[in-house]
Amino acid sequence: MTEAQRTLATRWWGALLVSFVFLAPLEGFAAGLQKPVASAKANKVATAKRGARPVKISAPARLPADPLKLPLKASVAYVIDQDSDQVLLGKNDDDVRPIASLTKLMTGLVVAEAQLPLGEPITITGADVDRLKFSSSRLQVGTQLTRREALHLALMSSENRAAHALGRTYPGGEAAFVSAMNNKARQLGMRQTRYVDPTGLSSGNKSSARDLAVLAEAAYAHPLLRRYSTSRGYEVEAADGRELSYVNTNRLVREGAWNIGLQKTGYISEAGQCLVVQTRLKGRNLIMVFLDSASKVTRIKDAEIVRRWLDQHGPKLAGPDRGARSDA
Repeated sequence: MTEAQRTLATRWWGALLVSFVFLAPLEGFAAGLQKPVASAKANKVATAKRGARPVKISAPARLPADPLKLPLKASVAYVIDQDSDQVLLGKNDDDVRPIASLTKLMTGLVVAEAQLPLGEPITITGADVDRLKFSSSRLQVGTQLTRREALHLALMSSENRAAHALGRTYPGGEAAFVSAMNNKARQLGMRQTRYVDPTGLSSGNKSSARDLAVLAEAAYAHPLLRRYSTSRGYEVEAADGRELSYVNTNRLVREGAWNIGLQKTGYISEAGQCLVVQTRLKGRNLIMVFLDSASKVTRIKDAEIVRRWLDQHGPKLAGPDRGARSDA
């Protein structure tokens, strides 16, 4: 073997030795990385063979039987059985407070009982624009609706211009309409109620939860008011010919999980979030009133809490003396 051949052989064996020294540990490291993967696969197969653990779904928290201890956010709450007049819950129910767009229930009642032609056209004018709260509206000045459409939008979507137009076009104008609202309240025995406009935008529109339950009962007697207040959506034609789509302001109606026969929502800063609902729960026809709740979410949660309370304790609420009241 020549010197050159010996040198080449030495280099070849050296390279082979280096490869063995350095690559052997790396292979072991790579094998170590693969072990957890194999273990994870094995665990997955083993878990599948054993059967996956069931996901635990916690049951709704048990609510107190005493309705006055319910965690309601509304400052005022009132629940009454329509058929027996049994008061199931009364929290500050005689307090007189601003009622915001719950006012529109009386607006609808006066329109319905006046028997004015519902197909008569009504044009939105500058007089219908809100210059008190500067609330927005998609009904531009010049939009023409029928009285039926205006009533539908006022009850379902709480459309302020539509509600104001209903009062403005009443025989004798808005002043006569507001007078008719107050006369109807007195006729119904709503002694804690006063109206100053058809929309509820003014904080001068005031009532108590008890009076509002009386109003809801009277409004419920009119199929038109039941239908319009509980429809999920409606379309009208704008002044420029476009279709305007409206939805119900009440999430309980939109979601369809409740059996609701009549409803109205309301909000101005002085009143907080308000809700009136006629519904059937646990075989009972009920009217619920919530005033001055903290938000749109909490006014719905308040209603859901009462519903859950009835689910848990409703069968025990028999007899005229099982209701509860608080003026705290």
